[in-house]
Amino acid sequence: MERVFIYWDNSNIFISAQQVAADSEGEEARSRARVHFPNLMELAHGGREIQRAIAVGSVPPELRHVWNRIENAGVTVQLQERGALQTAMLRDTLDYTGAPGKAVLLTGDGAGFDDGVGFHADLDRMHNRGWRIELLSWRHSCNRRMREWAEENGKFIALDDFYDSVTFLEPPAPGRPIAEPRYAVPLDLSRRL
Repeated sequence: MERVFIYWDNSNIFISAQQVAADSEGEEARSRARVHFPNLMELAHGGREIQRAIAVGSVPPELRHVWNRIENAGVTVQLQERGALQTAMLRDTLDYTGAPGKAVLLTGDGAGFDDGVGFHADLDRMHNRGWRIELLSWRHSCNRRMREWAEENGKFIALDDFYDSVTFLEPPAPGRPIAEPRYAVPLDLSRRL
C-alpha cells in the first residue's frame, strides 16, 4: 500500500479558507470560518497509510486550542519559525529508507521557485528523487506556476471542491448579528479522483 507524507501549512490554508467563506457565504462568514481538521486530514490521506503528517503554523499561545484539534486529527504539530515544514520535507526526502513516497502538501505558497527556495522548489526536488506529488490548495490563493507544475507532474486538488466538508462556520460572537452555525458535511472521497 502506498504511504503518504503530509505537509500542512496551516496559516495559508486557514487564511485562504476565510476568503473562500466570505466569497461563498458573505463577508460576515469570514470571521466565523474554521477548518474542519478531521475531514481535511481524511482528504489529504485519501484512505492511504500515513507515514508522517506534520503541520506548521503560528506560535501564539492563544492558538493552542487550534493546535490541539490538529493533533487530535493525528497530525504532529510543530510551532516553529518559517521554513520548518520545508526542512521536514527535505529530511524525509533524504532520510526515508523505503521507496520514495507520496508527498501531499497543503499550501498555496509557491514563492521563491526561481531562487531555488520555497515549497514549489522543494516539491520539485522531491519529484526529481522519485516522489509522487499531490498539492491541496484553495484555487484563489495557489501560486499559478506551482499549481500548473503539480497538474503536470502529479495532482492538484482544489479545496474549493470540498468546501462544505473541510470548513464550518462557528456561531457568531456575542453582540454580532444572529446567524446559524454551519457544520461540515461528510466528506465524499469519490470526488477526490
